[in-house]
Amino acid sequence: MKYIYGRGPVMEALKREEVEKIYVGKNATGSIKKILGMARDRKVPTVNADNEKLEELAGTNNHQAVVALVSNFEYIEIEDLCKKLQNKEDAKVFILDKIEDPHNFGAIARSANFFGVDAIIFPNRRAATVNDTVVKSSAGAIYDIDVCKVGNLSQAIEKLKEVGFWIYATDLEGEDIRDTDLSGKLGVIIGNEGKGVSKNLLKNADRIITIPNFSDFDSLNASVAAAIIMYEIVR
Repeated sequence: MKYIYGRGPVMEALKREEVEKIYVGKNATGSIKKILGMARDRKVPTVNADNEKLEELAGTNNHQAVVALVSNFEYIEIEDLCKKLQNKEDAKVFILDKIEDPHNFGAIARSANFFGVDAIIFPNRRAATVNDTVVKSSAGAIYDIDVCKVGNLSQAIEKLKEVGFWIYATDLEGEDIRDTDLSGKLGVIIGNEGKGVSKNLLKNADRIITIPNFSDFDSLNASVAAAIIMYEIVR
């Protein structure tokens, strides 16, 4: 993690979805409103800070009343990931469709590392990104797996298909995973905690799968569901 400052640099960082938190001067005006709007749209937390705090974080008094904490985690590009996995016949990747809770993200990464999943792919908007909470929740496992942040999940899925991946999406109306052939080169989509897998991704999936339930309660935590599917793949 590192700090950047200045209104222009912070706005550019927000466009790239690298920002974890923004510190804003208590009486700041002007383009600060645009920064706050961008932060709100991307669900980036903002906190008010006095000038002394801003100078401490920025290391200068030329901070323009805004300092951002950004991630310097190294992601792999989707093209490089596809090239890396194109000849691996049993490659497995998990695609996170707008998972918002960083604890879920971290837990999925921890399970992915444990079960030998090759990579995690997630969108760069309206989703948790790799931050301190993800690192802690994954017990550091996030550093031992390829993580790919993409602008468009549908396009990323098409690239995966081009190198031989079959894409499975999770949904309550899907095929029982106990009756599903989970061998070969697979990409599994795990949906948002509340909305599930988006309709356009369901349409792009080759198969729809579900975890059978044995009660009237019809949903699982996203990270728990991911871990169960990972185990079933291995089994």
